[in-house]
Amino acid sequence: SHYYTKSVFLNVLSLHLKQCDEPAIPLTTGDVRLAQAQELWSTARDKPVKLRMETSGLGSEPPMTIHQMFLATVQKYGDYPALRVKKDGMWVSLTYKEYYQHARAAAKSFLKLGLERFHGVGILGFNSPEWFIADVGCILAGGLATGIYTTNSPEACQYVAHNCEANFLVVENNKQLIKILQVRDQLPHLKAIVQYKGELEQKLPNVYTWAEFMKFGANVPDSELDVLIDCQKANECCTLIYTSGTTGNPKGAMLSHDNITWTASATGHMINLKMAEEELVSYLPLSHVAAQVQDMWICMRFAGITNFAEPDALKGSLANTLREVRPTSFLGVPRVWEKMQEAMKAVGAKSSVTKKKIADWAKGIGLQLILFLYSDSSVPWGFTLANALVFKNVRKALGLDRCRTCFTGAAPITKDTLEYFMSLYTPLFELYGMSESTGPHSISWAEGYRIMSCGKVLTGCKTKLDKPNTDGTGEICFWGRHVFMGYLNMPEKTEEALDTDGWLHSGDLGKHDEDDFLFITGRIKELIITAGGENVPPVPIEDALKEEVSIISNVMLVGDKKKFLSMLLTLKCNVDDNGDPTDELTPLVVEYCRQHGVIVSKVSEIVNKKEPTIYKTIQEGIDRVNAKATSNAQRVQKWTILQRDFSISGGELGETSEFIDKLYLIHGWPRLLYFCKVLQKYFYNYEKHLYQ
Repeated sequence: SHYYTKSVFLNVLSLHLKQCDEPAIPLTTGDVRLAQAQELWSTARDKPVKLRMETSGLGSEPPMTIHQMFLATVQKYGDYPALRVKKDGMWVSLTYKEYYQHARAAAKSFLKLGLERFHGVGILGFNSPEWFIADVGCILAGGLATGIYTTNSPEACQYVAHNCEANFLVVENNKQLIKILQVRDQLPHLKAIVQYKGELEQKLPNVYTWAEFMKFGANVPDSELDVLIDCQKANECCTLIYTSGTTGNPKGAMLSHDNITWTASATGHMINLKMAEEELVSYLPLSHVAAQVQDMWICMRFAGITNFAEPDALKGSLANTLREVRPTSFLGVPRVWEKMQEAMKAVGAKSSVTKKKIADWAKGIGLQLILFLYSDSSVPWGFTLANALVFKNVRKALGLDRCRTCFTGAAPITKDTLEYFMSLYTPLFELYGMSESTGPHSISWAEGYRIMSCGKVLTGCKTKLDKPNTDGTGEICFWGRHVFMGYLNMPEKTEEALDTDGWLHSGDLGKHDEDDFLFITGRIKELIITAGGENVPPVPIEDALKEEVSIISNVMLVGDKKKFLSMLLTLKCNVDDNGDPTDELTPLVVEYCRQHGVIVSKVSEIVNKKEPTIYKTIQEGIDRVNAKATSNAQRVQKWTILQRDFSISGGELGETSEFIDKLYLIHGWPRLLYFCKVLQKYFYNYEKHLYQ
């Protein structure tokens, strides 16, 4: 076994060195390392691309590899804390120096066990230091780091692992290990599986604990790893982000070293991050580009601290983690912000009349102040008092009293939620982008803010509106060093995404206002074409109804090739520990119904009885939306309420409640459903009711 492992390592090292066609560059020089490339795109794992370099400004910054960026931070901030995690109720830290040493040890173990150049290392588990170390170690060893969603089925895991030709799969626990063991015989490139939490329930060939794995590379000389690191070029692939589609298999978006290092730097500079002063909480899936770029790469670039939440973060423990950590920056998916809003409203409903009056007065002051900050208004009288009585206490209760930047992304958010947090002097800045743009493309920010806008383009990047109509709405196209390399082994899909000039076509429709703020108006694929031939963008209508009727959770506008528009609606309900919708209405919906003279606690009680008072309030909301319609074709004529809200497990929503066809770091416009599935699952059941 020892001789076999040694033989594998020597063979792999030989292959790596054959691909190093240029002399090694000393690690500490910081020299630019680029491989020769003729095209802006690639679908081959080992084919480099030309970079979209600018002649001046941030877009002209010298390209860096992941290792160069990491080493620069370690050399200057090596003794600063990098990763923090709770063990036995106590926070334990790794410094940047220790983080770097662990990543190198993991890299050497990957090499010792046979990691081949540009082959995948799939990582399947909740956020942890081991997740980061495996990812960075894979990249240092010349592999392709590949996150896999913990909710994936065994078959979905098999597809990703096979597509990236994974040599290794790193799993969190026995639950994830079982998935891989079920499909192991369908993974010809797989050499070993590593479990990073807990002991193995049974000893199996080539299945190792994290401790066992980390020891494998102990005898690999540092100089041999350094040679491999020196061979890496900034315009080569190092990471795969798998994006889901409405049909077909997931696409592996290839990200280069420069995609990641440049985007991390550009984003941090745009939002004025301070070196070695930032602290955040990691809880979103790291296979999602939003979480990975913020939690791993921006933190690494700016020597920040990543605090890992508990695995049950989204089931309730996140609130406690936020209060303990008190992050300086926080990215919340809309459902997190909505749950905070609901909790605070529930507390407020139980407050005394005096406390309610003080809170309402303060929130009015807060909203005025936010409007002042982004306009020519004056600072509202009473702000200092409102801040002392309300805002400071609210932010402290949320764990956001140190937070300089609160972002919302990865799924739609309502104007109501945005205004609620604005009224608490906690503006939520919205992000827009996609996996194919290494995360953010435009950012709503203190120096560039309009409510319901996704802000202005990332410094060093460009936006183009392709084929604009008379009101200036066109397809949003991206240009910049954040634009991905291409989809692994999918040339046709890559050609659909990248045009011949290298612009990335988002598939989103949008327009700019007079100050160049970007507003998303919908998606090209989702336009409804009525029987009369009129194009109807559904999202503004859907969003308008949610603003009018606060008890509505999700809306789906239908009517393609029909004489008129109809709507499928769901009501806000509680979710169980698995995130699945239940029949129980949220406390706010129960209270809403009570205020309208209806005593109910379940969705079914409203739907089965077609509760007249509640149905009337919904119809009145639709009437108000219809009154603002620009044409008769854009008026909703019929609607129905579904028994069950949309969910990830039901297949309607993506991992962060985003429209499943496209990954966004969004401010709130993409569809919540992919149309084909909805038609199949819901619409046919209601077609007779809606269109007869």
